[in-house]
Amino acid sequence: MERNPYVPDVHFEQIPIKNLVSNQDYQRHLSKDHIRKAAENFDLCQINPVKVSRRQGINYVFNGQHTIEIVALVSGSRDTPVWCMVYDELVYEQEAAIFADQQRFVKKLLPYEIFTANIEAGNDEQLIIKALVESFNLRISGNSGPGCVCCVATLEDLYRKYGYEILQRSLRLCIATWEGDVESLTGNILRGIARLVNTYEDSLKDDMFVEKVGRSSPREISRIAKERKAGSIGYAEAMLTLYNKKSSANGTLKWARLYENKPVINERSRLPMEGQLSASSPFQVAFGEGLDV
Repeated sequence: MERNPYVPDVHFEQIPIKNLVSNQDYQRHLSKDHIRKAAENFDLCQINPVKVSRRQGINYVFNGQHTIEIVALVSGSRDTPVWCMVYDELVYEQEAAIFADQQRFVKKLLPYEIFTANIEAGNDEQLIIKALVESFNLRISGNSGPGCVCCVATLEDLYRKYGYEILQRSLRLCIATWEGDVESLTGNILRGIARLVNTYEDSLKDDMFVEKVGRSSPREISRIAKERKAGSIGYAEAMLTLYNKKSSANGTLKWARLYENKPVINERSRLPMEGQLSASSPFQVAFGEGLDV
């Protein structure tokens, strides 16, 4: 049969891990941390065929060395076979070139694309976050625009780190403070607010935050933050400065608390309590029917 130039000249075999050789000089070092984490979250459907170059009867792995170590760890045996895509006519230099170029033209998934796939898969975390955002009459989107929240990775990170209630309150404060301004619905501003909410809890008064921090535009907040520190801590400091401005001694929030480490949340706090995703917007419940967002 005539060989098709667009089909790799390979065959597939199940080869025991003990009969595979990896760690060629052109490969990266094995990451024990990556292997451990992947083993803890092992999913058979995520295992890709290992690419093997068979030279002089030896099976050299040139793509998939972490895969075989993960399977060996999970199965507890190097006798476990893995599916291999076997090339019979490569030389060492060709293997190295293929390894170097294998990710060159791969388009990485964007956070929004991963989020959408998780929604289609029916994953609870993404469904809860989606419902929360939509309860404020907003929607999660891959593009910036009126009524759109694009910082998907931030929403997921805040939900995992702080839990449902802090994410909900952070979104509510952000929307109330800048009335849904597109420039306010950014990762850094939401992370800064969540940091304040998590740190000061009920000592942070929502109405005072809306009144005092809302006097500055999101762009001004960003400018102040960049003059202070990089990342969410700079945004938290910028908003805390505005919040404390002209506050009475009793109303001033202590700066030292902002830098304290708080305990990790428990799994229960990641779930919305009964009624939290009702038809009534959490924004309206907290701030009244008269404010338009």
